[in-house]
Amino acid sequence: MNATLLHDLLDATAAARPDASAVDDGTTCRTYHQVRDASVRLAGRLRADGVRRGDRVLVALPADAALPALLYAVARAGAVFVVVRTPAPDVALAHVLDDAEPTLVLTDDAALGDLARARHVPVRGAAELARAAANGADGDPPAGAGPLAVDPVCLIYTSGSTGMPKAVVSTHAQVTFAVRAIQSELRYRPDDVVHDVLPTSFDYGLYQIFLSTVAGARLRLGDPAETGGRLLVSLVESGATVLPCVPSLAINLLRLLGRPGAPRPPLRLVTNTGAAMPPEVLAGLRRLLPDLIVQLMFGLTECKRAAIMPPDEDLRRPGACGRALPGTEIFTVDADGRRQPAGVTGELVVRGPHVMAGYWRRPELTAERFRRAHGLFPQLHTGDHGLVDPDGYVHFTGRRDDVYKEKGTRVSATEVEAAAYRVDGVDAAGVLPPVDGHDGATLFVVAALAPGDVLSRLRGQLEEMKVPARCVVLPALPLTGNGKVDRRALARLAGERRG
Repeated sequence: MNATLLHDLLDATAAARPDASAVDDGTTCRTYHQVRDASVRLAGRLRADGVRRGDRVLVALPADAALPALLYAVARAGAVFVVVRTPAPDVALAHVLDDAEPTLVLTDDAALGDLARARHVPVRGAAELARAAANGADGDPPAGAGPLAVDPVCLIYTSGSTGMPKAVVSTHAQVTFAVRAIQSELRYRPDDVVHDVLPTSFDYGLYQIFLSTVAGARLRLGDPAETGGRLLVSLVESGATVLPCVPSLAINLLRLLGRPGAPRPPLRLVTNTGAAMPPEVLAGLRRLLPDLIVQLMFGLTECKRAAIMPPDEDLRRPGACGRALPGTEIFTVDADGRRQPAGVTGELVVRGPHVMAGYWRRPELTAERFRRAHGLFPQLHTGDHGLVDPDGYVHFTGRRDDVYKEKGTRVSATEVEAAAYRVDGVDAAGVLPPVDGHDGATLFVVAALAPGDVLSRLRGQLEEMKVPARCVVLPALPLTGNGKVDRRALARLAGERRG
């Protein structure tokens, strides 16, 4: 079955492996047949609620065993799902409501519900949806009423360096291509347990639902609390074999594994994207889990995934973050947009069927980032800098908004953070580029060292002109909901210290 609609992925696996476990949350487990049937009933309920093709449906419910059926139901109804993490500041929720203009909001969050009702948007809670999933009428929509592969299926809100979040528009065809291309590299297996503790509002967490479906694997949707002290116990209890990671999660896992008598989960694969993974953390995980495979990745919400490393290739090609997905390409351009040969540093450009449709209601920004050259597919000008070596491996050097000048020298915050992780005694690091006219960057670390000692040791890892002007030691780094270092929070901390 050549599925080009998102819910076709579920239907194909449900037909092939109906009784296989599809998803569990530690309490409830559902088979692929059960998830498929629930999605059909929920799609009928959504249509009864007035949801039509192209309408947006805001989803802000816990990541439990009911969630995959609900997202596939929105797709089946021809609508567009928008997954939102709650609780969140009212101003952020109001922005998404006003920007996406949903026809329906699915949530039990009181603040979001009140904001939606104030805008005359109907709200449905988890209990009501559970009844519809269990008791609704079976049957697919009439012929011709469903979506096309070119129709949008989801909006993913992603933050920029300034302003309110913007939404990336993804069509059925773009999502299903990306899922298959990623699966062809990661090769999740039917006997895998994919343990996902990343928020589903984060594309890395969201796509674990679709990747698990294509593989026929069991998805374990974890509670956000599992990212802390419960992580290792949860991995052992679920029998996790695959763990999608961001650096903060991997650092915590390594710390927990290092405790005397710590149990060992049956992990066979760890993946990483979102931020550069410190090699020292990977070395520690490999030492404690000798059978572990690591696959590093590079991607953006605007194309889901751009490059993936073959298994453990980071050991042979340190500094690389992958090759372009099958059927796609990555190259660099100079400041004038001219394509450059292999090995030359410039702006990374991604081209292929996984490049998403653009930004929701942001035509100027869409035109700036999604450019059409020769050929069918748009080119995504990422704003990230790096090079593609002669063997096709991408080397990321920094994002557009993390490159700054230190003592007259161009420096990447990513480069400085990587060097800080190599300092013995530093457990976590984040760099705040110069702000508000202040000279020099600030390095924030979690370390059992004095700030001066950190900077002194850093000089053994970096050229003198790249060493930050100051260092601040914190008990923990502030993180975004996606587990990345929260540079806005670092900026507030820096401002408080200057004040």
